[in-house]
Amino acid sequence: MSASISCSEALAAIRRGEKLPSEVVRRLGEEQPGEFFRIIIEGLADSFEPADAASYEELMRVWIPADARVAAVAPARVDCVYVLSRVTLGADIKIASIVLDAMKRRFPEARIAFVANRKSAELFMADERVEWVESNYPRSGAVSSRIAFAELLRAQVAGEHRIVIDPDSRMTQLGLIPVCEPERYFHFPSRSEEAAGNLSELTARWLTHTFGVAGQAYVAPSRVVVEGAAPRAAVSFGVGENDSKRIGGDFEAQVLRVLGARFRTIWIDRGVGGEEARRVTEAVAASGLGERARFWEGSFAGFASVISQCDFYVGYDSAGQHAAAAAGVPLVTFFKGASSARFRERWMPAGECRITLIDADAGMPEACLDRLRALVKS
Repeated sequence: MSASISCSEALAAIRRGEKLPSEVVRRLGEEQPGEFFRIIIEGLADSFEPADAASYEELMRVWIPADARVAAVAPARVDCVYVLSRVTLGADIKIASIVLDAMKRRFPEARIAFVANRKSAELFMADERVEWVESNYPRSGAVSSRIAFAELLRAQVAGEHRIVIDPDSRMTQLGLIPVCEPERYFHFPSRSEEAAGNLSELTARWLTHTFGVAGQAYVAPSRVVVEGAAPRAAVSFGVGENDSKRIGGDFEAQVLRVLGARFRTIWIDRGVGGEEARRVTEAVAASGLGERARFWEGSFAGFASVISQCDFYVGYDSAGQHAAAAAGVPLVTFFKGASSARFRERWMPAGECRITLIDADAGMPEACLDRLRALVKS
């Protein structure tokens, strides 16, 4: 196999059942880490197929030696439970928050420490039971530098009478690098789980099997003041730099018009600025909402607080949908660009409120808008 193979060609070869030479894998991971993770690693991990999970592990073993695993057992005394972040905001709401909730119930006297970056930690700042251990996983750079981060993480979670819960975190390269004694390290293998179901259900099921207690997704950000007359809707057109999730044309302005027929105040997240903020601003201008539109320009945790105080939420497949579901706010998600039906099943929002997923891959934009109109009127 040519040493000059691209990441796309490498993934295609893996799909054909070919084994990549170690030197090829190492070159791609060290010299093209962005494409390596985005195309190959995410391509394998996001399929949620056991065969792809095995291929992923085989690739990463070029850097990470295999080790003997033992069954983890919670000791009689647990003074601290470290819960590792999933690194992305949506996953920390959908998965890590369920783990945090379960650990608070299972170990009521223990410290519950969330190992995360600031953006994720802010989602739970108002929860007095959850402490924050700052840990900033490098989301860029060579594979070797990302793996070296695990050694720093090991020092952060050191100590007696503690356990580590890993909900398939990128910090440990999806559980390939235990960061404490193996008998105290609990890993939820979300990518290789064969059973059908949503990730929220699978997480709760694993917790029940492992610890005898389930949990529920939640958010507990510092509360922000939400202005504007009720009823209120919250909107996020963010796609995390993945334009395949977006619906083009004037669709976003049309969504705002539909909401304007029902809601007196509409809060719109301007996102991280730049192109996303420009696009959102233009959609609002074209919608004719005028002063009924309110922009959120702050942390995502702050916007999660806004969402929790609204009566309805609309967005693409992004963190906002999971914040709405966790807060019990009725929501509509336009789901587009899913890599597979199983990916959509795993990641669609889940909660006790009314949740509507509109498959934007299967319908034209006007059909999606018609569905939204019907939901807004009901």
